[in-house]
Amino acid sequence: MKERKPTSASDIKIYGRLLRYTKGSWLYFILSFIGYLMYGAMEPALAYLLQIVVDTLESPELENARANLAEDRTFIPLLILGIFFIRGVGTLLGGYSMAIIGNRLVFDIRVAMFNKLNLLPSSYFHKEPSGRLLSKLTFNTEQVIGSVTHAIRIILREGLTVIGLFAFMLYTNWRLSLFFLLIVPVIGFIVNYASKRFRKLSHRIQNAMGGVTDVASEAIKGHEVVKIFGGKQYEQSRFYEASKFNLRSQLKMELTKSLNVPIVQFIVAMAMAAIIWLALEPTISSNMTAGHFVAFIGAAGMLSKPMRQLTEVTSILQKGLAAAQSIFEFLDVPNEADTGKLKAQTLAGKIAFNNVSFAYSPESKQVLNNINLEVPAGKTLALVGRSGGGKSTIANLIPRFYDITQGSLTIDNHAITDYELDGLRSNIALVNQHIVIFNGSVRENIAYGGLQGATHEEVVFAAKAANAWSFIEKLPHGLDTVVGENGTLLSGGQRQRIAIARAILKNAPILILDEATSALDSESERAIQQALDSLMRDRTTIAIAHRLSTIEKADIIAVIEQGQIVERGTHVELLALNGVYSQLHQQQFRENS
Repeated sequence: MKERKPTSASDIKIYGRLLRYTKGSWLYFILSFIGYLMYGAMEPALAYLLQIVVDTLESPELENARANLAEDRTFIPLLILGIFFIRGVGTLLGGYSMAIIGNRLVFDIRVAMFNKLNLLPSSYFHKEPSGRLLSKLTFNTEQVIGSVTHAIRIILREGLTVIGLFAFMLYTNWRLSLFFLLIVPVIGFIVNYASKRFRKLSHRIQNAMGGVTDVASEAIKGHEVVKIFGGKQYEQSRFYEASKFNLRSQLKMELTKSLNVPIVQFIVAMAMAAIIWLALEPTISSNMTAGHFVAFIGAAGMLSKPMRQLTEVTSILQKGLAAAQSIFEFLDVPNEADTGKLKAQTLAGKIAFNNVSFAYSPESKQVLNNINLEVPAGKTLALVGRSGGGKSTIANLIPRFYDITQGSLTIDNHAITDYELDGLRSNIALVNQHIVIFNGSVRENIAYGGLQGATHEEVVFAAKAANAWSFIEKLPHGLDTVVGENGTLLSGGQRQRIAIARAILKNAPILILDEATSALDSESERAIQQALDSLMRDRTTIAIAHRLSTIEKADIIAVIEQGQIVERGTHVELLALNGVYSQLHQQQFRENS
């Protein structure tokens, strides 16, 4: 699997952009800081308490104040309880505040990503696998929360603890404490190397997770094809390889992390050993009591855990930064072009293609070449021809799922790009070959999106007009029956009739029918064809049909071959030409006889 390389954007820039999503949570940042300050302050307090206990036990007459403390047997136990109570309150305040920040961050990013999905051009969805998009929306966002909450929690809590303990050590013996600073560059070098390694592996893990979701998504959607064509072993092998790649990447990450921790711990231990060796030198520790010495060593020992955790934060940060980079690359994809200013409230529906050419990308060959067509308002244009000729592409240009490469496409004598996208599409109803049914009720699928305000009577009328009411009223809950993901509880013909009912309910001046009756039996097709004939009356209709019998009444029939119009006319005129259309018609007549 090809590994995606990080962009040139700096980690600081990416992290700064990520933190902008937390701008409404600064109060919780302050509360978290206060909480972890309370926690960090209690670590040196414990070391100081240890000093008091040792000095008191060693020489009760050392100071009158300490003698008084020793006599008060309740003070030290209460002080211990107080220290741990304050530390507990600090942990609760800091941890819960950080959890609020992190979960809000993930919520905002996921909403922003989903909203972005609705703004992207259709070409993006053809290039990017759906499993990869789902991985960004789920796995990558979970990685981001660690870089903000877990990482900042460690930096604040353990960082303040290190500062507090080191300040106590400086106060106790500044010469021994300064020796500790000598190990900082060594630890910094190790952390820097590990950081680069973590970043590289984090990108690899995210790509691997995208591969896993891609394979799983395809196997789930195509489970019937997998079963009938004996693809079980093949899909299992694909999933095994994708998961194995993910496993290897994860284990490399864990190995780097596992090596990083003990190396840093060993360096700290070496520093501790050197400090103890120096502390035993009388000239250095001459001014230290036994309590000072024990407290100093105790504080130095306490430094080991927070310093180890501070080195671990690198892997968390790099995972989050790699995920954030992937998310921001997605969010930075240019939106669907919508520069039109003309409001298309109610269009008449006159459509004209003038020397229109189209290619899906600058590198690919042209799919359409010099298409010239004019459809008067309220008339029907039928597009016929062999598969792959470009019929659906012509239809997809009208709602601007794609923009033309050359030429001009106008509606009501205005360039299609002059219209606002939402206004343009509000004037178009679509029934395409690949029916989309959402995991909701029948009513929600017919009165979908902008049609949600339709009355019960209007929904029933649309269902009856689409010849769908006969099966809808037999469902367990009628219009309120939930049909499952992509309408799995319905037959292909039933799903298609619901899609037609949706188009009927929209009542738009422009209608696009892309194989609208392909999943219907002959009896249902005849009934729906009558409904469509009524629906198409006084509407500009672009109809794509494999069965030529369904478009014989079209005002204009255009035969498309390899992206070009080779014939045009009425049904009778094209039969008289005895050309491509006539051959297609005779072929279907023989197949149906």
